[in-house]
Amino acid sequence: MNKDIMICGVGGQGTVLASKIIAAAAMDEGNAVHSAETIGMAQRGGSVTSHVRVGEAYSPLIPYGSADLIISFEPAEAVRNLIYLKKDGIVITNSVPTKPVTASISASEYNGVEMVNYLNTKCKVITVNSDDVCSEFGSNKFFNIAILGVAVGSGRLGISKETILKEIEARVPAKFIEVNKAAFEAGLKIGESYEA
Repeated sequence: MNKDIMICGVGGQGTVLASKIIAAAAMDEGNAVHSAETIGMAQRGGSVTSHVRVGEAYSPLIPYGSADLIISFEPAEAVRNLIYLKKDGIVITNSVPTKPVTASISASEYNGVEMVNYLNTKCKVITVNSDDVCSEFGSNKFFNIAILGVAVGSGRLGISKETILKEIEARVPAKFIEVNKAAFEAGLKIGESYEA
């Protein structure tokens, strides 16, 4: 399999864990994988971007216009990284924004709607509301695993459900494994409704 996957969000959303699960699962299935992260200045709230390149690649960084898939935890981050998406690529994004500090200070009305609308004019988009999908789990902290379920269920990730679940079990603290598996299954159902 040859696939370039970008995972983006802001600090504290679990983007790095999601990228590590994808990379490890792709290797479990016999693929060569290159990955790299760029992490923003702030530990919480700064931009976080992970590049995961499955198959033949000469650099761990995805060139502009080459990503098959962008998995975004925040709509503005999807827009910021849209330059990486290839012509027939797809974006899977959270519709719920994380308000940046600057927007909070200026009492900005940023709600993510304009970003999602913009994405819909530029590419194929699967939009997921993290508040809705994570409400039964009591926290949006499980969205990073739920959105992996969406990617698998839609057929866009190219990695099996079983392999992803194996990596969740290996990488998530034991007391959170079952709730993360439930979040993954919830995302999987959403993704199946968008199946490629």
